[in-house]
Amino acid sequence: MIRFVRYTVEDSTPQWGIVNNDNRITDIEGDVFTHYKVTPNVVDMDRVTILPPCEPTKIVCVGLNYSDHAKEMKLEKPADPVIFLKPVSALIPHMEDIIYPESSQRVDYEAELALVMKNTVKDISEDMVDINVLGYTCFNDVTARDLQAKDGQWTRAKSFDTFAPCGPYLVSNINPEKQPIRLYLNGELKQESNTSKLIFKIRRVVSFISKVMTLNRGDIISTGTPAGIGPMKRGDKVEVDIGNVGKLTNYVR
Repeated sequence: MIRFVRYTVEDSTPQWGIVNNDNRITDIEGDVFTHYKVTPNVVDMDRVTILPPCEPTKIVCVGLNYSDHAKEMKLEKPADPVIFLKPVSALIPHMEDIIYPESSQRVDYEAELALVMKNTVKDISEDMVDINVLGYTCFNDVTARDLQAKDGQWTRAKSFDTFAPCGPYLVSNINPEKQPIRLYLNGELKQESNTSKLIFKIRRVVSFISKVMTLNRGDIISTGTPAGIGPMKRGDKVEVDIGNVGKLTNYVR
């Protein structure tokens, strides 16, 4: 397992590193998507500002991908993956604030496992997915639930600035479909499941999306949320905690 992190120190340019077992970061040179080498430089985690784990051209999300979530939403289990887009302008990193929009009276959390594309691909088969995924990260598909119901479609409800918290790490060499997934709101467990319960597995999802649109290097695909979604309030602390992937923390204001 390798935990990549993208960060800055004070006013430095964005830098990639590898998180060590002692929670310090070793700098790397080169391109994590192609070739890189580890340097002798080490920085303490408390000195850095963590950035989103990639610079995507788009964020593709999957809805209703856990049967328990489809049930709580009173919707039939889909025959094919239900996909939608979030704008890149919604993306924020670990520890950045989620901004509660004035136009909504209910903003929900949705804990999700996301992946980052390693290569630009189109029309790939399921057996080509693994070699084209760089790694996995935590994602919170923040949703203005009242606006979703009012509009009858999802774009506005999913697209406010700060509605795509992602990170803190990008983790490779793990089994993404055997990861416990939990969400904590102010320390209280609200969602608890396992990625083994995905209706559409990761290879199916990525292959399916690639036959709709070109997936570019660095694009994010978020794979859906389990049951237990609920509202957040201003001042809340929300944490997405996924097995070997990490813990994504944000506050609502």
